Amino acid sequence: MNQKFARRVQEWSLIGFFSVLLTACGGGEEGQDSQQQEPPPAKQAQVQTLAPMDLELDKNYPAMVRSDQSVEIVARVDGYLESQNYRAGEIVDKGDILFTIEKAPYKAAVEQSRADLQSARANYSEAQRDYERYQRLYQQGSISQQQRDQALNDRETTKASVAQAQAALDSAQINLNYTDVKAPVSGQVSLNQVNVGNYVAVQTELAEVTPVNPLEVRFSLPQSDAFALRRQRQMEDAPSVDVELDFPYGDDSATTDTTLHGNLDFLGSRVDESTSTVQARAVFDNPQGLFLPGQFVRVQLSNLKRFHVIAVPEVAITEGLKGPQVMMLNDKGEAQSRFITMGEQSRGWVIVTEGLKADEKVIVSNIGGISAGNKIDAQPFDGHIDDEPDNPSGKDASGASKEPGQGTSVSGETQQRSADERASDNSDN
Repeated sequence: MNQKFARRVQEWSLIGFFSVLLTACGGGEEGQDSQQQEPPPAKQAQVQTLAPMDLELDKNYPAMVRSDQSVEIVARVDGYLESQNYRAGEIVDKGDILFTIEKAPYKAAVEQSRADLQSARANYSEAQRDYERYQRLYQQGSISQQQRDQALNDRETTKASVAQAQAALDSAQINLNYTDVKAPVSGQVSLNQVNVGNYVAVQTELAEVTPVNPLEVRFSLPQSDAFALRRQRQMEDAPSVDVELDFPYGDDSATTDTTLHGNLDFLGSRVDESTSTVQARAVFDNPQGLFLPGQFVRVQLSNLKRFHVIAVPEVAITEGLKGPQVMMLNDKGEAQSRFITMGEQSRGWVIVTEGLKADEKVIVSNIGGISAGNKIDAQPFDGHIDDEPDNPSGKDASGASKEPGQGTSVSGETQQRSADERASDNSDN
């Protein structure tokens, strides 16, 4: 009896021990489940509260270098070309003699005209004396009025002959001067078109002189840029627009300074209906002669303002499956992705044309470590945008697109896991 009781006590003890052990194990699993269900800590990130702002852009436009004073050198008198007084390609000054046409026939014409002038003056002197004599006789009543009038007519005729002879002399002297073909402007002279010894007629082209300092550059602005530029130029406190021209072959140049700084001196008053552009002109000093007329270049305008726009730092933008996107901070303090439409970019900022509005909050730091739905420990945006990533859209401030592999950061895999994909992964988990 006592042995049976003792055996049952041992059985109950074992059952109680295993029950306690199972209970302890089950309680541990519940503790682990409770620990797994605790929310992750909030991720710290800077947040920008959007507000309209004025943004300065650097934009560039295709242009062509021109020389507004380029001159064709032509013969203004006939004759044989006696000499060429320059070396092709050199810089000449205004008034330098470039060619000489035979002078002898024109010198003879000058001498002939000078002699004719002297003869005409002699005739006039004689006619003047006759008129004075006839005037006295007429006053004495010795001759008729008709005789006096004839003497007056002879005097006026000879006087006109003097003026005619003087004009002929002047014309002959001008033709003689034209035998020295001079540079009408300073600039670089071209190759000669006619060899020495050939006969040249009037208007025969001999060479061309092209001023290379200063130069002008003409280009076309989109009407939106022209409107903003015109508005900016009319504002007293707005920054001035700087105009620069970079030498396209600067890396191959032995010079140290291959950038020209110019002055925007003309902005058109009408929009071209076919292109929706406005013509502009800038003038540049070109002391080294690096740029040449007819050269296609790109002119850059710095400090071109955009007024009252919504803009975010480039670091805040990633590339999703549907295009550029940013991470927003919603009212619950959580990250939320939103697709946007990008506009112009400059100096680390991107203008957003669609998708954002004032007073909304955009996450601008720690973008790679944040997914949609994460709790955010929001910190104020410090305004620093030194860490500038590549352009997600492949467009610079001028709107020129870049092909993949030419500076575009989004190439299909670098940022393939966008915020909406990460959110999908979290929901699956």
